Amino acid sequence: MAGVENLGVRLSARPRVAVVGGGWAGLAAAVTLADWAEVTVFEAGRVLGGRARRLARAPDGVFDNGQHLLLGAYSECLRLMRRVGAAPEALLWRTPQRLDVAGEHSFAMPPWPAPLNQLAGWLGWRGAPWGERWRWLRALLALRAQGFAAPPEQTVADWLRQQGQSAWLTRTFWEPLTLAALNTPIERAAMACLAAVLRDGVAGPAAHSDMLMPRVDLSALFPEPAAHWLTAQGHAIRVGYRVKSLFPVQDGVEVDGEHFAAAVLATAPQHVTALLDRKREDAADWLAPINKLDYQPIYTVYLRAHRPEALPQPWLGLVDAPWGQWVFDRQRCTGHAGWLALVISGPGPHQAWSAAELLSRAAAGLNQRFAGLSAQAEGQVIAERRATFSCDAGLARAAAQGPWPRLALAGDHVAGPYPATLEGAVRSGAHAAYLLKKVLNC
Repeated sequence: MAGVENLGVRLSARPRVAVVGGGWAGLAAAVTLADWAEVTVFEAGRVLGGRARRLARAPDGVFDNGQHLLLGAYSECLRLMRRVGAAPEALLWRTPQRLDVAGEHSFAMPPWPAPLNQLAGWLGWRGAPWGERWRWLRALLALRAQGFAAPPEQTVADWLRQQGQSAWLTRTFWEPLTLAALNTPIERAAMACLAAVLRDGVAGPAAHSDMLMPRVDLSALFPEPAAHWLTAQGHAIRVGYRVKSLFPVQDGVEVDGEHFAAAVLATAPQHVTALLDRKREDAADWLAPINKLDYQPIYTVYLRAHRPEALPQPWLGLVDAPWGQWVFDRQRCTGHAGWLALVISGPGPHQAWSAAELLSRAAAGLNQRFAGLSAQAEGQVIAERRATFSCDAGLARAAAQGPWPRLALAGDHVAGPYPATLEGAVRSGAHAAYLLKKVLNC
């Protein structure tokens, strides 16, 4: 086994770096670190992926703890998927960007370069009166003119009022878009973050505006291929291991008493302070933004349906429906025959309903809107009460590095242009790895 021995020699000559957290941010950090470090990943759960992972709670299927659409502009996600052998072409269903809102309108952009894609979408916008189209176009042109940027303190609602957007456009276009992208109500949501998403999603090359729907469960999309790739190179993945303490020292970081040259802390933000409890006073300023974060829930309601294909599109927006804002035909999207997934982003009356009541309301509401759907009040409700940080206007986010150069933070909550998205998480993980590489002179 000379090859294994040589691999061991090569790894042992590298600095040992710990990654605490096996979600998308942590695994992105680990894959990036693997070029020059010996990596150990610690993950408390039994399934890799963090808040975007596989769950097996449905009676006869494997589902996720949420629905995630990627964009063609998610360059870091796609790059790292390819690096670990997870071919996006096989694992993601690519389709032109569209926003279909049941009973209201259908907006679709062809895979053309900007601004031709926006112009084509505008011309073919079914269900939108011409007056509303002109209002929307003026707003988008104004956003383009200011470089898809906005003042940090400006909310989406403030920007919409400034741009003269109507109640209809706000209710049927901007509110669904903002909730989907930022998971934050428009009265609180940061326009700067929405502008960054729009910049990358609609204003770039043709392929950037495409929507990418996973054909497999979220753990199989990147986390598990990344873990297999890492272990094949001799790195360690400790699944089901909950780290109890993380202690920065002069020459590195101790993780539960085990010494590492450096570490990436890529847990959910609410766990960061607890892990650094023994050093809390030294990190008070660094951790202050994390301690001030507010959070938004996401509920996913999985329902049986005898004819899910009765939906006019594989996924649809729903307005004025407290039991769901988006509905996905899992059969057409991911091959899970006979299942629908309803998504409810942000706060609302549904938080006070029992799972049985939510299933019943959702099934009745869908059957009323879509003839022949035959949705059943049976399935599973997945409640992520801290699904994302609240992407509020004026929000301060923690820097990736604080008082200890050999410890870096990663996660979608760390300072960056994106809201709580897979791309934001992956970018933060790669960035944390690059910071440690510089510190360790590797």
